Amino acid sequence: MNYILFDDKSWQNLLPLTFTKPVCEIRTGILTLKEKWEKMLQSTVSYKTEKYLSEKYPIKVATENILINGSVIPNKDLIEKIQQLDTNKALVAGTKILALKINKDQLSSFNPFSIDNFEKENFTSEFISIEWPWDIFKLNEINIKTDFGLITKNRKSKPLSKSNNILAEENIFIEEGAKIEFATLNASEGPIYVGKDTEIMEGSNIRGPFALCEHAVVKMGAKIYGPTTIGPYSKVGGEINNSVIIGYSNKAHDGFLGNSVIGEWCNLGADTNNSNLKNNYTEVRLWNYEKERFIKTGLQFCGLIMGDHSKCAINTMFNTGTVIGVNANIFGGGFPRNFIPSFSWGGAQGFTIYGLDKALEVAEKVMERRNKILDDKEKKILNYIFEKTSKYRIY
Repeated sequence: MNYILFDDKSWQNLLPLTFTKPVCEIRTGILTLKEKWEKMLQSTVSYKTEKYLSEKYPIKVATENILINGSVIPNKDLIEKIQQLDTNKALVAGTKILALKINKDQLSSFNPFSIDNFEKENFTSEFISIEWPWDIFKLNEINIKTDFGLITKNRKSKPLSKSNNILAEENIFIEEGAKIEFATLNASEGPIYVGKDTEIMEGSNIRGPFALCEHAVVKMGAKIYGPTTIGPYSKVGGEINNSVIIGYSNKAHDGFLGNSVIGEWCNLGADTNNSNLKNNYTEVRLWNYEKERFIKTGLQFCGLIMGDHSKCAINTMFNTGTVIGVNANIFGGGFPRNFIPSFSWGGAQGFTIYGLDKALEVAEKVMERRNKILDDKEKKILNYIFEKTSKYRIY
């Protein structure tokens, strides 16, 4: 069967993280949502996403196709129901479309918000989905635990060096090529997964649930509280609590990051700190692109949401519930505003437009450091985002 992961309204609600990708490319737990589906389906999947993203994230169409909501976390009950679907039948939970079976001719007219022409079957079992940016760290614990079981089933961990201090070693899994010396790993509150060719340097203190994805590095003396995920090819140091770094980003120095989500190709300068709790202990609000205003999160602890390719200088301070778009560059003293549009340049003293040519030049250099190329597909996406978000850059 041909499987396609589609975006629904959660794509809009997850902006700015999804400006550069479909929802299923978001990482929560150890794996991205796409990787979770592929592992559980034992099949590759393709995408049905925004038109400007479709060249980088193409769709593969067959005579018969099963479309699956890319914001949903797979589980056994859900997969069983999906694989039993007949053509022209949709699996729903309330108003949310979970999956449907569709033929090639119907695909071009598929609307993820309306399936009036399909027979509906209600899914009554429990499931979770990523609907809002804060869901990524809020649901990270359950996703680390689920992914840990999925990845490590019937496998044996590589041994840990005797130089380390270990609690609940049975809840720790070490992949090939990982280096860990003179660190403290406490997995008594949740599993610790250490990916392929990673490094945890000496003096680091890590409390699970925790995931360190392939080729990532925890620098000396880091203090990391779970549930936290460090995505592939990232470097982290300082203090981190209940946060997700999706991948290819650095928080390599001292400073605090809490209840936050950092996209790809981001860099937090030395001694960058974010607040994750308001002084009056009230509910945190976050900027929402669909409603174009700040909305309630239902959370008392909520920190920083940073889109891809954004960066901040040394000693940057972020207020509780700050949302930063794509390719923003923040610097200077004081607290900048808590909604920073894409392609902004500046800080608390004011912002100007971060020119597209300069932003692309920096992105190209940053990606080269990880042996990646800023190709024409990437440039077209960033160009589209630059134009699309221009209305927010009113300084």
